[in-house]
Amino acid sequence: MIRPLQSFTQGWGDYMAKGLYAGRQIKKSRKKNRWSDRYYKRRMLKLKEKSDPLEGSAQGRGIVLEKVGVEAKQPNSAIRKCVKVQLIKNGRQITAFAVGEGAINFIDEHDEILVEGIGGSKGRAKGDIPGVRFKVIQVNGVSLVELVRGRKEKPIR
Repeated sequence: MIRPLQSFTQGWGDYMAKGLYAGRQIKKSRKKNRWSDRYYKRRMLKLKEKSDPLEGSAQGRGIVLEKVGVEAKQPNSAIRKCVKVQLIKNGRQITAFAVGEGAINFIDEHDEILVEGIGGSKGRAKGDIPGVRFKVIQVNGVSLVELVRGRKEKPIR
């Protein structure tokens, strides 16, 4: 079908230039259309770092506010031992899981602890602990694993 000249030039706003010297136009439109990719947009606007309590870093120091028990999700039935922590760098409050049998006994209120991501998918909660995205790895500068295994003793502050 042959189109009349005026309709040929109208309504072609979305077409991609294909000519020999169209490099600049193609590059420009690629750059513009990339923003419709949600992963690109989140990465460029640094939305993950802004919402992340650790602000993009791997670990963070905090002060224990209280010990809490978090109920496991169905079909499991248990109370997972966690601690409420206030981060030193930005004052945000997070919940961190105390890994290991009897690990909660080595953590007291006002202790300084080191937390890191629990390793769930895309930085979210892992396993049957709802809403808990972090785990405790150090208490007052001593590894929690070493304390649980009895290799080291907790320093008195």
